[in-house]
Amino acid sequence: MTTVSRFTVVALSLTYALYFGQLGVITPYLGVFLDGRGFTSAEIGELFAVITLARIIGPSLWAGIADKTGKILFILRLGCALTVFSFIGVFWAFSFWYLTLTMGLMMMFWTAVLPQLEVLTLHTVDGDSKRYGRVRLWGSVGFIVLTVLVGQALDFFSTETPIYASMLVLSALFVSTLALRQPDTMQRNHSQSGSIWGYLRNKVVIVFLIVNGLLQVSFGAYYGFFALYMRDLGYTGMETGLLIALGVLVEVGIFLIAQKLIARFGVWRLLMLCLLATGLRWWVLGTLAEHFWLVFFSQFIHALSFGLNHSTSMQFIHHYFPSHIHGRIQAAYIGLAFGLGGAIGNYAAGQIWQQGSGAFETFAAASVCAVVGGLLLLLIKPAQMSQRHPLHS
Repeated sequence: MTTVSRFTVVALSLTYALYFGQLGVITPYLGVFLDGRGFTSAEIGELFAVITLARIIGPSLWAGIADKTGKILFILRLGCALTVFSFIGVFWAFSFWYLTLTMGLMMMFWTAVLPQLEVLTLHTVDGDSKRYGRVRLWGSVGFIVLTVLVGQALDFFSTETPIYASMLVLSALFVSTLALRQPDTMQRNHSQSGSIWGYLRNKVVIVFLIVNGLLQVSFGAYYGFFALYMRDLGYTGMETGLLIALGVLVEVGIFLIAQKLIARFGVWRLLMLCLLATGLRWWVLGTLAEHFWLVFFSQFIHALSFGLNHSTSMQFIHHYFPSHIHGRIQAAYIGLAFGLGGAIGNYAAGQIWQQGSGAFETFAAASVCAVVGGLLLLLIKPAQMSQRHPLHS
């Protein structure tokens, strides 16, 4: 097993904390920011959808360049730097299309960051899920801290607060990447090229991508409107921030034990659990959200909805495919599941939400998407997801 220096672990952990800390600023509160600038729920959903579509093109573009050149760390740093420069335009973007264009451009650059960071980390820890989980959990810590801080700040400051916080976090993220180092072995692995199409034309892979896509479709209501929903129900910004933070806090424990769970139950069974539990979560939010303690307990399911699902999916990709295409496979996973799935979910949620009057219908539809994903997973057998790809020699 490869020895990893303490400095490398700290640098990777800080980068994860800032990356997901930025998500903790913008993901829950972008809807609040847009609402403050006078956009309707339909426009908010459309804007979310358009900028999320960048996650279809961006990951494959950046991963293709990274895999062909082997310069994983360079692409990571470049993506962070360009994200900072493009985000500056948000401060002067008040029209729908100007803001959409600015956010879409930022997202194109932002998509260069996580796939390369994941590949860099997995190679640094030599594919050890336990060590990966210990580094990745700092992403959850960053998300929690910044979500609570910005939620508290919204009780005292304007709805512009999230973009000022984002600018600070994005700048710090770029600085943190300067402390990272790329393992020498990655230069050889990622200099290999070739199409991944043959790897994607596989029943197991297709089902894996579709069910993850449906899971992300179901997240449209949560990512776009949860903070607004809580505000409409009378929750304070601090309470909303704590609820969101709670959902991520439980991820920490999951990341620490994910390896044991995967080893004991396997990828297929854990994905099924995540999908069905997520369906239950959205149903509770749509029907019983006025009861604080029910929302509180439903947030524990986020450990499965995102934490365990992500760890299990990353382990599947790392085990099922050869290492020289990991970057592009992860890009396909992010682009199709989070990009296309997220865009469809965001757009649909915006159309159904109707300024809050369609909250139940929106979360009910989200619940159905997650459950349908679970049913589709029945098309493949558990053992098929524990093997290697037929083309993996």
